[in-house]
Amino acid sequence: MSALTELIKQKTALLPEKTNAYRVADGKPWPGIFIDALADRLLVSVRDTSVPRGLQDLLQQTGSPVYLKRLDKDVKDAPEHFCGLEAPLRFEIQENGVRYIMDMAAGYSQGIFLDQRDNRAEVRRRCRPGMRLLNTFSYTGAFSVCAALAGATTTTLDLAQPCLSWCRENMELNGIDPSAHFFCKGDTLHWLDRFARQGRTFDAIVLDPPTFSRDEKGRIWRVEKDYGSLVAKAMTCLAPHGWILCTTNCRKVSHNQFRKLVLSGAPGAAIETSPMTFDFDGEDYLKTIWVSR
Repeated sequence: MSALTELIKQKTALLPEKTNAYRVADGKPWPGIFIDALADRLLVSVRDTSVPRGLQDLLQQTGSPVYLKRLDKDVKDAPEHFCGLEAPLRFEIQENGVRYIMDMAAGYSQGIFLDQRDNRAEVRRRCRPGMRLLNTFSYTGAFSVCAALAGATTTTLDLAQPCLSWCRENMELNGIDPSAHFFCKGDTLHWLDRFARQGRTFDAIVLDPPTFSRDEKGRIWRVEKDYGSLVAKAMTCLAPHGWILCTTNCRKVSHNQFRKLVLSGAPGAAIETSPMTFDFDGEDYLKTIWVSR
């Protein structure tokens, strides 16, 4: 049995039921190479390296459609077909029984961040019918889908209209009526201020921002400098006994530094941390803190 086949066997044996999207290899045994299984496809991401010939052969032997993405600092291109069968670029995956649309042609990101699998499951576990959840920096709305499946009413917020449309598609794919939920296009910081002025509150808020962004006036926002103020704004919109999921993949911030940032925006709040999902067993980069009132 090859090293790649053995990794696939080990990971699939530990996956939750009805899950076919996961990380196969997280920088080992091939340094700088990360392999994700996405339904019947494989996505190989490389950082400052190339795929060695031996691994190319192993990938070819799987018979799966294989795509290649470069993680080099200045490269943000969509994956390209690398080997194996040709397949439709738009397809479905399943995670804990929840269905999501993926798209290899969508750009640098394909539709869902696999390292957030456990957090999505926890959001669904914590939500109840009648709860109001605000999903900021929502991308394709995976957290909104999980909350809605638990009966919560969701407000999905993102700068990009295509992402909001993608979220609606993901909801429909799971039998959720998007018209029963809210969608807001625009800057999260501006919307949080607006909700606070309106006195609008939420029982749960998801904060998973990009590590770096620039608004329409050119002002720069960075996790390592500004996450605490983001939490503070979210706290003004949090209902009594509510909770906030605070998470970041920023490698410039340690777990301890992230804890301090979160508490600077929510002084005196109860917090609880969560580890990364098991299949991301390389670098411990994802930070997750649950803030409770």
